[in-house]
Amino acid sequence: MDVETVVIGAGVIGLAAARDLALRGHEVMVLEEHTIIGSQTSARNSEVIHAGIYYPAGSLKAHACLAGRELLYRFCEENGVPHRRLGKLIVATAPDQVETLSAIRARAEANGVDDLRFLTRAEALALEPHLACEGALLSPSTGIIDSHAFMQALQGGLEAHGGQVVCGTKVTGLGRIDGGYRLTVADGADGFALTCRNLVIAAGHGAPSLAALLSGTQAPKAYFARGCYFSISGRAPFSRLVYPVPEPGGLGVHLTLDMGGQARFGPDVEWIDGLDYTVDPRRADGFYAEIRKYWPGLADGALRPDYSGIRPKISGPGEPAADFRIDGPREHGHAGLVALYGIESPGLTSALALAGLVADRLGE
Repeated sequence: MDVETVVIGAGVIGLAAARDLALRGHEVMVLEEHTIIGSQTSARNSEVIHAGIYYPAGSLKAHACLAGRELLYRFCEENGVPHRRLGKLIVATAPDQVETLSAIRARAEANGVDDLRFLTRAEALALEPHLACEGALLSPSTGIIDSHAFMQALQGGLEAHGGQVVCGTKVTGLGRIDGGYRLTVADGADGFALTCRNLVIAAGHGAPSLAALLSGTQAPKAYFARGCYFSISGRAPFSRLVYPVPEPGGLGVHLTLDMGGQARFGPDVEWIDGLDYTVDPRRADGFYAEIRKYWPGLADGALRPDYSGIRPKISGPGEPAADFRIDGPREHGHAGLVALYGIESPGLTSALALAGLVADRLGE
């Protein structure tokens, strides 16, 4: 075999998995079709370190988020990755939503998140004077991270243990061979074949179509849900993240902060047919009323288009949100193959926990 283990995809999940495998002694090569690492889903999110509040009890999302959160904070401290554990307020903006906060806390506790604290309106406003709410939950374990610095640190850890990342290499074909896999790879105008014993498909949006090239994988259908973000020219008068009480279909238009303190609002949800990152300025029209429920001081015309991300979903419009899916040899019958599907939020928070699961599954 040319390489012991190939990982397809140099987003945060692929890099984390590759690093974990290299730490366990694997010879690892990561293939990335774009010219830089993490240029799609991993670079187009809110960069929030999630506490693990909303996910169904017992789900892989809940488990991986809670375990990954602590691994991520520790990794950041040990590797100098910029991050801040600044906390989040989940706010009830109407009296009938206050009771919902208790249900949210109960779900969080079922997932092992035991540090949420209920705040009265007065207590919430004491923390964030410009906030409008009837009550809130404070999540002190929620934070933010520089996702690019995180991915660079993952790549550095991989390379320090003998692994490598090869960008500008698109996998166009997959096949089984005796004892492993054969990949057809396009490298600019040229192409070549590469063989490996183990294969990890961590290609985000492209994972279902790649895995479908191998018989028996039962790859799910891919769906694309675009989320747009808007920002403001000045600084928002908040020092914590602010999330409204979730409504059917999503978590609502929330306020997040980057490492420089700049506020951004979003994401919304728009089902599309492929990878199109266009941000229509007119979508801001629907943001103002939602944001003003918790920040009535938002000025007219203050929002400007920022960026968008596309969630790599495996459940479609009107369907319950699918759990993370990690298919190993037990699911598809192919030794040495692990495929990851539907790794949307909280994928960034969960990356290091999922990496360990990938490495474990390869050994089945």
